[in-house]
Amino acid sequence: MKRGDMVRRSAEVLRALPRTLREDLVTSAADPTSYARRPRWLEWRPALVVPLAMFAVGILIFNTNQYAFGYGMGIQLGILVAGIQSPAIVVALFRPIPAWWVSMLVTVVITPFAKASGPGGMMFPWSGAGIALQAGVLFLLALRVRPRIAAETLTISVVVGLACGVAAPWHRTNDVHLAVAVLVVAVVVGAALRGIGVARTQLVAQEELTAEERSRRTLLEERNRIARELHDVVAHHMSVISIQAQVAPHLVENPSDELKENLAGIRENAVDALTELRRVLGVLRSEDPLPQAARYAPQPTLDRLDDLIDNARGAGLSVTAETAGEPHPLSPGVELSAFRIVQEALSNAMRYAPGAKVRVEIGHHPSAVTIRVTNTPPERAAPPSAGAGHGLLGMRERTAMLGGELATGATPDGGYEVTATLPAQPPAHHR
Repeated sequence: MKRGDMVRRSAEVLRALPRTLREDLVTSAADPTSYARRPRWLEWRPALVVPLAMFAVGILIFNTNQYAFGYGMGIQLGILVAGIQSPAIVVALFRPIPAWWVSMLVTVVITPFAKASGPGGMMFPWSGAGIALQAGVLFLLALRVRPRIAAETLTISVVVGLACGVAAPWHRTNDVHLAVAVLVVAVVVGAALRGIGVARTQLVAQEELTAEERSRRTLLEERNRIARELHDVVAHHMSVISIQAQVAPHLVENPSDELKENLAGIRENAVDALTELRRVLGVLRSEDPLPQAARYAPQPTLDRLDDLIDNARGAGLSVTAETAGEPHPLSPGVELSAFRIVQEALSNAMRYAPGAKVRVEIGHHPSAVTIRVTNTPPERAAPPSAGAGHGLLGMRERTAMLGGELATGATPDGGYEVTATLPAQPPAHHR
């Protein structure tokens, strides 16, 4: 940076300094963000009031004696000044900047009395109790406000203190050095603790954001998987419509031109819709990790439930199944979702309840089908999961998509239960 630029930049900083100090130390009583970022132990402020109040009482007694007799203020004025100064350490817990202003005001007020007393005609305004009080106020302030404000208050405290004691005898210089060192250490430690608290708060916020993003991604992945499966069901129906529209004119003797035209339009729309569905499928499956053969395998229905249970038994799961009611035709989406709910429930039992016994109950009703999968308590602890699963999330999404109801939770004996009720024909415009 050129010398001229440095001079201009310094001049700008100096011109802005009064406004900055006014905004930091006068306009606002505390840093607006400090309350959200303060260290956790400041949540215990009510418990800290009592010990700090006892400390303030000790400062009050000491300073009253010093101001009244050492500085020659008299007992009444000494009690008044010490009574104003001492509570600052307690006030700093809640309003650090006003408390700091009070301590600074007392430092200035007692200076004329200090000059008129003591050896050599001078007693430095920072007494032992005064240093302790000022350091405590600065420490609590540094915990609550931005480092810039803490540095400003420290600088002003040191400058004002040195200015008030400028006539001190040279043999008191060590006391001045000690006072400045104590104030600097108090601010540095307070600012460091605040920085640690801010970092922890930001880390917690980032972890919460990451967990929320992970949950959202899991939801989108599950919906994507459900959409891919339902695409196959819809594509099958569209293919059937296209074939039926093509064959229909040959099933009627002397079909009219209007009938041929309408059926041709139906077939054309079905083919166009099927083409668009295939494009959607290409997007949905662009990053599908499944093998090519598995991608285009027919979607399962409740007719394959026995095979699913046999596979679970082969994997070591003890499963019993029971079907109640008279089976009747269900929509393809309901068939697929019912099968997947049982599949996910069995997978969860295998993963989280090792050694448990599982019971699968399918109930057929005139307007709905119910799926109930329960397992007994696990015989041993489940191994740690590799990551967040999609089981319960997928069940909820499938049930909500069809306008059904899902209930999951622990059983009184320590096991787990999944109960889903799916309408036989889901509402046409649900979701």
